[in-house]
Amino acid sequence: MTATDWIVPDWPAPARVRALVTTRQGGASTGSFAAFNLAEHVGDAAATVAANRAALRQILPSEPKWLQQVHGNRCVDAATVVPGEAADACVAHAPGQICAVMTADCLPLLLCAATGSAVGVAHAGWRGLAAGVIESTVAAMACPPANLLAWLGPAIGPRAFEVGDEVRAAFIAADTAAEEAFAPQAGSKWHCDLYRLARQRLSSCGVTKISGGGFCTFSDAERFYSFRRDRQTGRMASLIWLEQAGQ
Repeated sequence: MTATDWIVPDWPAPARVRALVTTRQGGASTGSFAAFNLAEHVGDAAATVAANRAALRQILPSEPKWLQQVHGNRCVDAATVVPGEAADACVAHAPGQICAVMTADCLPLLLCAATGSAVGVAHAGWRGLAAGVIESTVAAMACPPANLLAWLGPAIGPRAFEVGDEVRAAFIAADTAAEEAFAPQAGSKWHCDLYRLARQRLSSCGVTKISGGGFCTFSDAERFYSFRRDRQTGRMASLIWLEQAGQ
C-alpha cells in the first residue's frame, strides 16, 4: 500500500493527538472507485473495500468507529457507539478510540482539546452544518470551547460548490452573517463556501483556533473523491484519536 499522499493535519495539536486523512491513493479499488475507497455503501466490491480497510487498520491502534452517516447533527461517544450507528460525529476522551467520518465533498472537521484530553470529528456537509453538527460536536467535547482547536479537512471548494436559493436561505435564517459565504451565480444559483460557514459556526460556539480549509475535492480528481464531480465514486476517511500519555 502506498500512503505517501495521505494528509497529516498541520495544526498546533498536542503530541498525543493523532490524526490522518486518507486520499484516493494507495488502495486496491478500480474504475470509478480507484484506488483507496473505504466505503461499503457506494457499489464497490465488498472484498476490495475490506482489503482497503485492513490495510488502513495496520497503521492504526484499533478499528475505527465507522458510522452510518445521515447528514444530521447527532454526535456519539467512541466509548459506547455501536458499529454502523446512525450519527455524523464522534468524540473520544480515552486513548486508542478512533473517531472517523467518510467524505467525498462534505467537510470533515477535526477537533481536539488543547490539553490533549479529548478529540472529535464531524461530517459537515451543508445539511449537517445547517442542522448544527458543529454545535453538537463542540458540546460533546465537554471542555471550554476557547480551549479547543479545529482543523478543516478536504471539502468541495467555494468556486465549485453551486447551490440553490433554499440552501442559502437556510443558513441566513439562522445567522445573517452567513450571507458572506454565498456568491451569486446565473439562474438563481449561488457558490457556497463550506469553509467559511464552518468557521462562522465554530466562532459562534467560541472556537477561535481554526486551521486548514485550503482544499477542493472537486477540482483535484487525482487526489480526492468528489460525489458532485463523479456521482459514482469512493470515500476518503478522516480519523482522529488519542495516544497513551507519554507515547
